[in-house]
Amino acid sequence: MTRPPAPAPASVSASAPAPASASASASASVNADWEELVTSALLGTDRRTPPGCAPGPEAPLALLDAAALATVRRRAGLRPAPAAERPAPAPEDRRPPLPAAAARRLAMLLADRPGTSGGGRRGTAPDLMELLPQWLATANARGFAAPPEALPALLDAARGRTDLRPAALAFAGPRALWLARLNPDWRFALRAAPGGDAALPRPEETDKVRRLWQEGLFAERVTLLTSLRDHDPAAARELLASTWGTERAEDRLMFLDSLRTGLDAGDEPFLEQALGDRSRNVRATAAELLSALPGSALAARMAARALTCVSVDRSQVTPTLVVEAPHECDAAMERDGVVPKPPAGRGERSWWFGQLVEATPLGTWSGRLGGRTPEEIVALPVADDWQGELHGAWCRAAVRQRDAVWARALLGPPTAPEAAGPGAVSLAERAKLLGTLGAGERAEWVAGFIATHGLSEAFQLLGVCAVPWAAPLGGAVVDALNIARDAGNYPWSFSGVMGLAERCLDPSEASRLDGLLAIPDEPEDASPGAGGYWAEAFQRLVTTLRLRAAMTEELSAPVGSAGSRGPVGATGQAEPQ
Repeated sequence: MTRPPAPAPASVSASAPAPASASASASASVNADWEELVTSALLGTDRRTPPGCAPGPEAPLALLDAAALATVRRRAGLRPAPAAERPAPAPEDRRPPLPAAAARRLAMLLADRPGTSGGGRRGTAPDLMELLPQWLATANARGFAAPPEALPALLDAARGRTDLRPAALAFAGPRALWLARLNPDWRFALRAAPGGDAALPRPEETDKVRRLWQEGLFAERVTLLTSLRDHDPAAARELLASTWGTERAEDRLMFLDSLRTGLDAGDEPFLEQALGDRSRNVRATAAELLSALPGSALAARMAARALTCVSVDRSQVTPTLVVEAPHECDAAMERDGVVPKPPAGRGERSWWFGQLVEATPLGTWSGRLGGRTPEEIVALPVADDWQGELHGAWCRAAVRQRDAVWARALLGPPTAPEAAGPGAVSLAERAKLLGTLGAGERAEWVAGFIATHGLSEAFQLLGVCAVPWAAPLGGAVVDALNIARDAGNYPWSFSGVMGLAERCLDPSEASRLDGLLAIPDEPEDASPGAGGYWAEAFQRLVTTLRLRAAMTEELSAPVGSAGSRGPVGATGQAEPQ
């Protein structure tokens, strides 16, 4: 039996290319025809004849022919249309190419799919995606260019992980912006990378700078202001001041935040003016920035208020600090950034007092308290349970003012018996205080803390230490993990620390861990299966450290060199060729 030809839908023709509006209309027509065919197939051709088909015994065949034709049309997607203008060629990246082994390693890292993160996962294979940030940092430090074929996967990885974006976009170079303009999924690169959709004018091109500032999109203006602040802080401030009164409150807040870069005494007049802003958030940010300038007028006003609240009671055997918190929050305090309403669970007076002390230059207290050093001041007892509030405010002040001397006093020795230290109200506060110290001193302090208190309290502190961990810190972590292993402790309690160790421990420590790879004898009170978990975790740690060492070696090879070894596998070991 010969099938009658199915009538071609009206939208299929060999006519001249249709304009965009006609293409959209045709697309809608294709979708409508398809829905009609699907409805006819579901109801049956006896009850619903397909469009353009005669009813009768031939209707089912006509339906199949029409469906086949519609399928081809749907796959084609668009009607013929005038060709768009060809994109300009991608800009040249003049940086040297990656060594061959490093390029292969990058492809492996980008192909890995993130699974369960941290040391809680099972198995001995390294988590390759967690090593990508370090690989990118090393490649950027060596000044290599990204292989063109790796750019799509690199941009996809950065799209899914915001923490990767700065390093990934720096490594991807100018071609990342070229690709991002062609794929909406990568538009984040235009917002995050310097230059955005258009190359930024140079600071000396004042007319172009002002035009972009007045006419650009918000993201372009933020990028412009941030870039200009890096090169000429005063010019950036003057540019912001020129349109300050006409900006929206949320934009003023974002622009004001850019002044953190290069903040100095020259910013004080502008910030003092911002204290009168109609937006509470803008006022609070301006006050915070001014309080970070110890010589500012706001810092002096806050110091005058705070000094009336703290005195020394010498009638006691040991001199004692006495606190008399403010009884009200007046308009002048509000203008200077004191938030009048406390959060839930806080008293008003303690809330106001903490804000005053936090904004007071720390150098003020030595003169007020008899010339004592920060260590001596922190050691003084505080009457009526005000110690936590006073010391907590000093902690916040030390972090804001980047005062390492006060930070050391508030941290105290790492071997101190109290878990939170003499001045910090939490381990999070201690981690912030550690951030004011140099990398070596930070590592030494955390190593002493771990040796005294173990790993259970140290996770947040480890996160602020420089990578790779210094030898004393790495040794303290390995020793503490070994002690926990021998004690048969619940292994998953240390999964976070184990995950950090994989990324932060110096690869040279791998040889120290070889003796920990065997399954240990489990004590009677050990968690079931703990020995096998520890053996797996240490095997993964050793494998990851050796892989990191191989990554560094590959990025150190001469450009274009494939290395002396065969292709590298996931474990970092050479594979037979």
